[in-house]
Amino acid sequence: MQHKIAIQGIQGSYHHEVATQLFGSDIALAECLSFDDLVDQVVTAAVDAAVMALENSIAGSIIPNYALIDRHDLHIVNEAYIRIEHQLMALPGAQLADLKEVASHPMALLQCKDFFATQPHIKLIEDADTAEVAQRISEQKMAGLGAIASKTAAKLYGLDIVAPNIHSIANNATRFVVIQKDPPAENRQNNKASLKFMLDHKRGSLATVLNVLSDCKLNLTKIQSMPVVDTPWKYSFFVDITFEEYAHYEKALQVMAIMTESFKVLGTYTNQRN
Repeated sequence: MQHKIAIQGIQGSYHHEVATQLFGSDIALAECLSFDDLVDQVVTAAVDAAVMALENSIAGSIIPNYALIDRHDLHIVNEAYIRIEHQLMALPGAQLADLKEVASHPMALLQCKDFFATQPHIKLIEDADTAEVAQRISEQKMAGLGAIASKTAAKLYGLDIVAPNIHSIANNATRFVVIQKDPPAENRQNNKASLKFMLDHKRGSLATVLNVLSDCKLNLTKIQSMPVVDTPWKYSFFVDITFEEYAHYEKALQVMAIMTESFKVLGTYTNQRN
């Protein structure tokens, strides 16, 4: 059965690469130019699942995506980490000196800022998607415009790479998650979970929760705070934990549900980071 998967961006994007890595090449893509559109595809059951970037090793967390998952009661069922290798591409035959402008997703521009600091003749333009810019250059024969995208995008849209691997830091990786509308069946072989809870702005409240995680033999791998907009001095926390024994995880859930407010399991899945 062919899976229908929503991605942020189009064919040749990094989301597309993750989707094929996890679901194979025989998938039906729902191409979305915003994460709001992507989530709508999941909420309306127009797709089986969606691939969503959640954090980058250079730029940090994509905080609004945590809120989208929480607000729409979606479920994280898997994750993937890929190295991001940005290529500067343009029409065949173009040289770096020929480029007047480069357009790409704001995250890609941020991750390549050191390279462009050495190219003052190039104007940087924020756009919706890395691969979509490459496609536009190819289809509209846009001379003087470059795109920052993957090698896959360059090959797919017939562009030349005028400057390879222009990202500022070599070990540039992004974490993606797979989200779906319905909760998956319990799998006691899973060893990672994403949780959300709320705490009052009181001294020691977060430390107490973290002590519970430690006492239950859970390893905290990620913590992200977010103000509760309509309630001053309250904060939501999004945390990732790993564990060796599922029973330890179950014990922690019972205690945390009592100690915190708005406690929610966003997903339990298999840790893909070694």
